Amino acid sequence: MGFTEIVKTEEVQLENAILLEGLPGVGNVGKLAATHLIEELNAKKCIEVYSSYFPPQVLIDDDGIVKLVNNELYYYHGKGKTRDLLFLVGEYQGMDSSGQYDLCIKLIELVKQMGVTTIYTLGGYGLGKLVPDPRVLGAATSDEIVKLFKGAGVEFIDGEPGAGIVGASGLLLGLGKLQGIHGGCLMGETSGYMVDPKSASAVLKSLQKLLNIKIDLSELEERAKQFDSITNQLKEMDTGESEDRPDVNYIG
Repeated sequence: MGFTEIVKTEEVQLENAILLEGLPGVGNVGKLAATHLIEELNAKKCIEVYSSYFPPQVLIDDDGIVKLVNNELYYYHGKGKTRDLLFLVGEYQGMDSSGQYDLCIKLIELVKQMGVTTIYTLGGYGLGKLVPDPRVLGAATSDEIVKLFKGAGVEFIDGEPGAGIVGASGLLLGLGKLQGIHGGCLMGETSGYMVDPKSASAVLKSLQKLLNIKIDLSELEERAKQFDSITNQLKEMDTGESEDRPDVNYIG
């Protein structure tokens, strides 16, 4: 029998808020985008989620202090046209399908009580090859969200992603829809082989329009230049499509 414990470090109530999920996945695109937003907005931590569905380990900080692995929620009170925001981040997702379902169900119940009415999940769409200019692909739970995403430059392509949306990025949307919470997923194209700040920057550019917010992307763009330098060195080894390539054509 698994356990999940929710520890509130601050009591927070939001109004018509958007949940932004940025857990680790393909290229760590969603995680990079979400953590960058948290830092830019100076969002505050309010909840820690501990669960036996995470790996059985602790993390060790620079002072040698251990910390049980977890997920965390950060909040930001919107100003002007910007809605309240709630961020879901962490080092891990659930390790198996039952754990993913259990965690996502509990999280949706929690954030709904906190005032979340929309869910945007962030992730990488692995193509299995180098991507010089990543697009942002979309999936949504309603025609209204599709229209909203298209207005922010998000592309919708028939049959893509063909393998569906794996992990929390998909489950939060599907389970949220059952609870009357609509939303969508922003998928930055990426090779899927390494952490991809360039793809994360592309996702954040779409988010700026969706959230009516200005984001300083200079740090990410500098990392993207370093990323380009690395990928340019790898281009000579890139032979294009191959049957021997691992299948990374999914989002997480």
